[in-house]
Amino acid sequence: MTADLEARALARPWFYPFRLPSGAITPSYDGGWLDGIHHTRSAMLATALRARFGDDLSHLDAVDLACHQGWFSMQLAQLGFRDVLAVDARAEHIADSALIRDTLGLPQVRLLQSDVHAIDAQALDKFDVCLCLGLIYHLENPVGALRVAHALTRHLCLVETQVVPNLSGMVDYGSYKFVRPLKGSFGIIDETDDTHGPEASTTGICLVPSTEALCWIMRKIGFTRVEVLPVPADGYEQLLHGKRVMVAGYID
Repeated sequence: MTADLEARALARPWFYPFRLPSGAITPSYDGGWLDGIHHTRSAMLATALRARFGDDLSHLDAVDLACHQGWFSMQLAQLGFRDVLAVDARAEHIADSALIRDTLGLPQVRLLQSDVHAIDAQALDKFDVCLCLGLIYHLENPVGALRVAHALTRHLCLVETQVVPNLSGMVDYGSYKFVRPLKGSFGIIDETDDTHGPEASTTGICLVPSTEALCWIMRKIGFTRVEVLPVPADGYEQLLHGKRVMVAGYID
């Protein structure tokens, strides 16, 4: 059975280089050109988890928002998480995640097809860890998605995103008599012609935060501590040079 599942997984390209039980690795897009970002994010994820929870992760549960093909969900299960809920808006991503889960033999990974904004956080309850990796810069309502992530988080939320240059300073707010400071900025990215693509926005209008904006918003919506995580010296170039960030939001 496993051999049949592996054959199905190896017969097509994936966004991620999954290592299968036989040791074979799924072929990834563009000859593995983007594998570096996946491995860097995986290393940062593992470091953040151990820094917060120690080496024994077997008592933890997690939700992975916009799980895509299940790359991070499977890694959480392999790290020992007792329960992982993988959520994605696209049916094809849920199907891909199911194939990888079954091939790897990870029954603790559950799957849910849902847009992040349609999630009933009260019905799902809270999770020790909430992942929001590679998601918010594809959304027209990133603040709403972050509120959902906060509502689902018991201890640690990890947000990884593309970021834009920051704007700071004072602006007249209705009148020169009322001046307010900028707390960060958003850039608008147009993906309206790419909504059919598996790695693009579902609506096409994308608001991408600056690092300062992201951290400020996460503090304001209720995380008690927020920090930008360090990047390994051999990490992916965008993360190394601050064009992307992974931010940890803690609830202590």
